[in-house]
Amino acid sequence: MEHRIRQKNTILAFFAACLLLLVFRLVFLQLINKEYKVTAANNVLKYEIIYPSRGLIYDRNGNILAGNRAAYDILITPRELKTFDTTAFCSIFNLSEENLRKMLADIHARRQSIGYQSVIFLRQVSNRQYAHFLEKSYKFPGFSVQTRSVRNYPSAICGNLLGYIVEADREFLDKNPGYRAGDYIGRTGLEEAYENRLKGEKGYEIFLRDVHNRIKSPYAEGAYDKASVPGNDMITTIDLPLQLFGEELMKNKVGSVIALDPSTGEILTLITSTGLSTEYLTNFGAYYSQIISDPLKPLFNRAIMSSYPPGSVFKLVNGLIGLQEGVIVPETRFSCNSGFRAGSLTVGCHVHPSPTNLVQSVMMSCNAYYCNVLRNILDNPVYESIAESMNSWQNYVRSFGFGTRLGIDIPGELTGSLPGTDLYNKIYGKRGWKSLTVISLAIGQGEIGATPLQLANLAAIMANRGHYYTPHLVKRIPEDTLSQPHTEQHRTLVDPEHFTPIVEGMYLAVNSPAGSGATARLAAIPGVDLCGKTGTAQNPHGEDHSVFICFAPKDDPKIAVAVYIEKGGFGASQAAPVASLLVEKYLTGQIHPSRTWLYERTLEQDLLSRHLK
Repeated sequence: MEHRIRQKNTILAFFAACLLLLVFRLVFLQLINKEYKVTAANNVLKYEIIYPSRGLIYDRNGNILAGNRAAYDILITPRELKTFDTTAFCSIFNLSEENLRKMLADIHARRQSIGYQSVIFLRQVSNRQYAHFLEKSYKFPGFSVQTRSVRNYPSAICGNLLGYIVEADREFLDKNPGYRAGDYIGRTGLEEAYENRLKGEKGYEIFLRDVHNRIKSPYAEGAYDKASVPGNDMITTIDLPLQLFGEELMKNKVGSVIALDPSTGEILTLITSTGLSTEYLTNFGAYYSQIISDPLKPLFNRAIMSSYPPGSVFKLVNGLIGLQEGVIVPETRFSCNSGFRAGSLTVGCHVHPSPTNLVQSVMMSCNAYYCNVLRNILDNPVYESIAESMNSWQNYVRSFGFGTRLGIDIPGELTGSLPGTDLYNKIYGKRGWKSLTVISLAIGQGEIGATPLQLANLAAIMANRGHYYTPHLVKRIPEDTLSQPHTEQHRTLVDPEHFTPIVEGMYLAVNSPAGSGATARLAAIPGVDLCGKTGTAQNPHGEDHSVFICFAPKDDPKIAVAVYIEKGGFGASQAAPVASLLVEKYLTGQIHPSRTWLYERTLEQDLLSRHLK
């Protein structure tokens, strides 16, 4: 009996404790914690959202790349809507009566889900329309104005670098509960990559409604209002004057220009041509149909999203692997009789002095030399099979940043393509291929593909004699010291001493006298020791692509550049002038009078017709 009594008392005590806890919680919510009322009583409270200004984006010298300006949305609150002067409303906003009726019908259909909220009715009306609306706002019950900041761009630069701002769609809203319908978000480029730091934090003001649903006064004298917090400003690595100059040089050409500081991995220019001009970014939605129908695909960021054959600039990598593997030395000579021949196989080459050693092969860009080098690498007797030597070659090439994402801090970077044993076994069978089967890799053709960013990174590796830093676009975020961009040094599998003869060949390719067979003499800059390598990449869809990578000065390099011009022809004719003029402008601040003709010729080159046939 006593046991049952104790059990009964325990149960009663438990329920009493639960009751007391519930009573205490109700008292706390109703009398103490007024924040509950703020959220629960939304039928008598009106929230007016205060949108923060988005963080500014600067170049490395303090020039604004992306700023802000005031914009005005016209809001509608269905519960407050009454009969209004539709003629005057249409006149202000240049609407037809029919369009206005359709828009109101849509709002009416969503009235239940909207409830007491205010939703956007017209987006980004002009300053004149905004002012005119305010003058006559008494005629339009249920309508109000919401002020927000939108992007403006002091300079017309490549918008693919910055990205654009659009209204968040339903898919994004479902995945990101911190946003609501009508919010704007960054898409592509820096705007998307750093959305969380650029967007800031929304605030609000709370107003009390009376029994007639009219705004009466601020709730609790503003005690529960929340101020908006501006987004973090951002300082990029971009050099705006150099970016503008590079875009000028690429006018009427399709391709990419990437320049970076090899000592840090900081990107000085990132140009896609023809890319998305910032003039379209201020009101992206209005231009969207025009942009997506453009045959030149301005939304496509060629600098990081295109995988091209690297062409002859890839000979540098094969030469370095050959040195590291010990299958050649700088004095090794191979003959070239207008190309490489093995049985019925021929890889053609331009006419130049022969035979050549390693330095001369770089200077003259000899195809035959590098076919012999690749064959020696893959047929090296230290490996038991072609599969094993190919895997080794693939590992070397990957250490140069090919076949992998380099980690640039904007979305969309491709890995490019790096073939290996698995691919060739799949294509030809395990015993169906040999070094001559893949000989096109010797000159950067065949199954290998590289992004322009990877080619710029190769230029930086040559400048550094064997290592590179993660390419990046953000230098620092002053107000967010805990989230600064992180970069690291990466070393290739080739020892630094092997770079000396290859770099010498790049120097002679630009700075040798006439008649020497040097391929890049057009790129020579008075007073600047430029080292470069031309490339002409075969294109099955038209004219060959024009490629050039370079760095300067030869000792203590300050800039490394890659230029890739689609359907531009020989690397020396189109890409080399663009790259060398960019380097000259960066290092000297001007174009030497002796090269004014080259600058003018580059501006006059119009290659768009090759793409619009």
